[in-house]
Amino acid sequence: MAGDTNVDIFEKCYNFTEARDAIASGLYPYFHALHTAQDTEVVMDGRRIIMIGSNNYMGLTNDPRTKKAAAEALEQYGTGCSGSRFLNGTLKLHEQLEAELAEFFGKEAALTFSTGFQTNLGVITAVVGRHDYIINDAENHASIIDACRLSFAKKVLKYDHNDMASLEERLARLPEEAGKLIITDGVFSMSGDIANLPKIVELAKKYNARVMVDDAHGVGMIGDCGRGTAAYYGLTDEVDIIMTTFSKSLASLGGCVAASAPVIDYIKHRSRPFIFSASIPPANVAAAREALRIMQEEPERQKALIDISNYMRARLKEAGIPIIEGKTAIIPVYTYEMHRTFLATKLLFEEGVYVNPVIPPAVNEGECMLRTSYTATHTREQMDTAVEAFKRVWAKLY
Repeated sequence: MAGDTNVDIFEKCYNFTEARDAIASGLYPYFHALHTAQDTEVVMDGRRIIMIGSNNYMGLTNDPRTKKAAAEALEQYGTGCSGSRFLNGTLKLHEQLEAELAEFFGKEAALTFSTGFQTNLGVITAVVGRHDYIINDAENHASIIDACRLSFAKKVLKYDHNDMASLEERLARLPEEAGKLIITDGVFSMSGDIANLPKIVELAKKYNARVMVDDAHGVGMIGDCGRGTAAYYGLTDEVDIIMTTFSKSLASLGGCVAASAPVIDYIKHRSRPFIFSASIPPANVAAAREALRIMQEEPERQKALIDISNYMRARLKEAGIPIIEGKTAIIPVYTYEMHRTFLATKLLFEEGVYVNPVIPPAVNEGECMLRTSYTATHTREQMDTAVEAFKRVWAKLY
């Protein structure tokens, strides 16, 4: 009888052995504990490591100025806001940062969220209605994918990564009069590719669609003074919604969206993740403001970031390490197979170099990689040391 079979909801948890198996084999690559601040070199699990796996692109996470700004805000405002922005949780600091972000992105208004993930969740679920369509790049960030799932969109379509023929084919299927939102990463987090924004904008105009760019990785890395992908292409006025996170170039925690004033006002009053979440703590707001100021006043940081990334890209190629070509501070190294990816990560760690293993579903089967990423304050000496480590590890792997 149907009622005789009891299924424990935790059964899936008890049967989940992948992590335990990896730990037992000595190849588990996650949750290494840092004993120092995030920097170009860190102490991790008691070992000094060259860090080429963080998103601290501008090198401001441990900068004395961002720490000082955070400390002063902590002293003035306390540790938290005890409520949502909608009610008691709005500080003058939030409003100041939003005004500065709107000016930075060349938009009428901006709104901050507690995390970057929450920004995508809050924006997409608010803006997209029951009769609207979302058209998504296949390599968009997980936060966009989850936001699309939780939206009331009539349909979510996925186009092949950075493939404009695929995008147009999807757009051509949709009713001309329907609301449509094309969503793309600006700089893609795994491959380091830059979105083909000029063609996306062209197709958006042709098919009566709006454009949203997730510039979590683009801000700081590309565009005038690190203003991101829209600025990089000179398309600021043509992109309807720009979002970013504070946890990368802006050396803090949180996220924001910039758009026209009516769009921001609508999100502010309709976004459940915004309305029902506590606001960003004052120290995080102050750190992001200071990082934003430094980034604009010291454009040489952006140049240093690209220069060190290009140097490392050239050195890896000289060493015969299989990388994905690109122009950004994200350099993926192909390992292809999952076991080899975990083994390479372990061996590099033992050599004093930290990288991020990337396996399905973040990439397709057979396309596993090591995601390496760089910081404006890295030195060539550190890169040379890291390349020598790669060469020794590759000699063991192949």
